[in-house]
Amino acid sequence: MIPSHFTKTLLKTLNPKPIRFFHSSPSPSRIHKLISSQSDPLVAYEIFHLSSKTHPNFHHSYSTIQTLILKLPHSRHFSLMNSLLSSLKHDRRYTLTPSLFTHIIRIYGETNSPEKALKTFYTMLEFDVKPRPKQLNVILEILVSERRYLRPAFELFKSVNRYGVCPNVESYNILMRAFCLNGDLSVAYQLFGEMSKRDVMPNVESYRILMQGLCRKSQVNRAVELLEDMLNKGFVPDGLIYTTVLNSLCRKKKVVSDSDAGKKKLREVYKVLCRMKVKGCDLDIVHYNTVLEDMDANGCLPNLVSYQTLVGGLCSQGLYDEAKSYIDLMVSKGFSPHVSVWHVLVNGLCGVGKVDAACSVLEGDDGGSPKPNDFNT
Repeated sequence: MIPSHFTKTLLKTLNPKPIRFFHSSPSPSRIHKLISSQSDPLVAYEIFHLSSKTHPNFHHSYSTIQTLILKLPHSRHFSLMNSLLSSLKHDRRYTLTPSLFTHIIRIYGETNSPEKALKTFYTMLEFDVKPRPKQLNVILEILVSERRYLRPAFELFKSVNRYGVCPNVESYNILMRAFCLNGDLSVAYQLFGEMSKRDVMPNVESYRILMQGLCRKSQVNRAVELLEDMLNKGFVPDGLIYTTVLNSLCRKKKVVSDSDAGKKKLREVYKVLCRMKVKGCDLDIVHYNTVLEDMDANGCLPNLVSYQTLVGGLCSQGLYDEAKSYIDLMVSKGFSPHVSVWHVLVNGLCGVGKVDAACSVLEGDDGGSPKPNDFNT
């Protein structure tokens, strides 16, 4: 109930001359402007009702209703908002839109009211407003943000088809991420497999979520298999996917005591790195450098392509001195870099003002680097 002392203030707000106000109906646009300008939602609420009460034939615009509905919950006047919504349930003059409910759901999320957000889904159905995947996803995000609401979120997800709502890839990703973080990998895998049955195409994020979950559980071999599946289906992994898998492979390599197993793991790491280059991903030079050193130390000799890939990656990141060091190492091991490698290095050195160093490379007088003329062009 609105305190009665608001009335005089409200009448003055509505019209400085109350007599004129009662003799002529205010325009819907004016009432909307008045309600929008009120910082106190209770005053706005009273303006809304007074304008209708004093003029029975007056009808608020939909924009006024939406403004007031969204103004009330921001100040936690949820009961007033729900009362207003209920009064509109059988009013055929207004058709509530899904976007209005999206705003309401988000407000419930901001006020840490997941149960009310969930209830709003069913409120939409009461108003014959068909929820869309967008509303479903907002509710799911709010629910899974609290661990105790993960199962209710899953139950909602499983039931929405009966209401004509088709979850999209984002819906699946939200739940997969939540279950992975909760340690329920089996449920996440179940959701991943269900997508194809529902004609929902997984995206790069879907694979990333599952691979990160697997790597957190040290199931790196399954993560690599998933990476292969992803590549075979034509997806292009992002740098975060590769970094996740590489970090896990390198950690696993460190705890492997058996020499042969360690070498096998190194080859897997190297294979992933090569995949990165083939697919056009930014080369993870830190990992590549470490892997080459480990391969050498463990008797898995890197080849010419390995070194040239590393040199190219270092140059692309502006690390020309380091690149030059690896060229020297290549030569010392009997490899003959292609002229294109020298071309990249010389151009890079010149580009950063290291002309003397570039000349030294071309002249081959630095005691280590062969002359470019020694290579076929």
